[in-house]
Amino acid sequence: MAEYIIKTLYGLEEVLEAELHQLGIRHTERLNRAVKIEGSREDLYRCNLQLRTALSVLKPIASFYAHHENQLYKRVRRINWEDYLGLHQTFAINSTANSQIFTHSKFAALKTKDAIVDQFRDKYGERPSVDTQNPDLLIDLHISDKLVSLSLDSSGTTLDRRGYRTERTEAPINEVLAAGMLALSGWEPGQALLDPMCGSGTIAIEAAMMAAGIPPGINRHFAFEKWPDFDEEKWKELKHELKTAKPPDIPLIFARDADPHALRLARQNARRAGVEDWIHFENANFFESAPPMPGCRLIMNPPYGQRLQPGSMQDFYKKIGDTLKSNYQGSEAWIISANLQDLKFVGLRPSRKIKLFNGSLECRFQKYELYAGSRKKRE
Repeated sequence: MAEYIIKTLYGLEEVLEAELHQLGIRHTERLNRAVKIEGSREDLYRCNLQLRTALSVLKPIASFYAHHENQLYKRVRRINWEDYLGLHQTFAINSTANSQIFTHSKFAALKTKDAIVDQFRDKYGERPSVDTQNPDLLIDLHISDKLVSLSLDSSGTTLDRRGYRTERTEAPINEVLAAGMLALSGWEPGQALLDPMCGSGTIAIEAAMMAAGIPPGINRHFAFEKWPDFDEEKWKELKHELKTAKPPDIPLIFARDADPHALRLARQNARRAGVEDWIHFENANFFESAPPMPGCRLIMNPPYGQRLQPGSMQDFYKKIGDTLKSNYQGSEAWIISANLQDLKFVGLRPSRKIKLFNGSLECRFQKYELYAGSRKKRE
């Protein structure tokens, strides 16, 4: 058994931990934007392949305190890098630093790189090369004040890159965030779902992949496949086991958009994900629409208007609220937006507010219960 750190987005830690428990991993500890686990090599493979709300899976190899750059260099050089890296292999370093001492993460990464290559050069007269595009070994360097943590990144390209979204609309939502929103909303396969402003189709595609049991990482490669201890036979067995996904009996997932071009992109993305036949695509204007079926759950990511002046989207968000009130009674709507000021003009009282981030943008993911008739009568 080994220790692994599974990174995620802010606000999705609890969802990620629940996913890990579903995979049979019980030893978990929730952290900030991450969950720490104890698991086997097969667990490492499963986490990369199956987790929908994970960004990367790290294997810690060293942790120490450094009070200045020379001490960082010396401590990194003490690690026996031949355990992880061959002389003729390539490597790269991803670095983050929140420290008054190491104020530039790239400089800290440079000192770490120097320590690694100097160890090889002193021993063999040669050194491994750096390849930032497709390295054989990806090293994660994290500095918090004086605490330095070094890990091997088993994922490589972050896990939100599923491989199906080669074309996108102007402001697509992150795949991991979309999967997290579905989980936070309580949606389950078999329930009717509508994204009325689907854009690239990410929310509907993530829902369809969940409904069909398609692992999010089934069509991509991972950094651990280049590790010295990679068990190719076990990896093939695992992928074969998970490729026998059972399609949903009745597809109840609807994706609408007023822009025909966006809808074409969404359909193409769904085709690459293998779920085109399980999503109903419709060219429709939300403000002139009605639910595709009673009791449908809406999850929507409307434009934020970030490039516009504050208050410029008030009428747009008010129109969203008016449409929900008049056309979607008896449904449940979830809206995510980084436009926190204009979001208030939806004019409905949210029954739940969740703080999330879409990239660097702080958002609110809000739930609106659209009662048929007046709320007082229902209560």
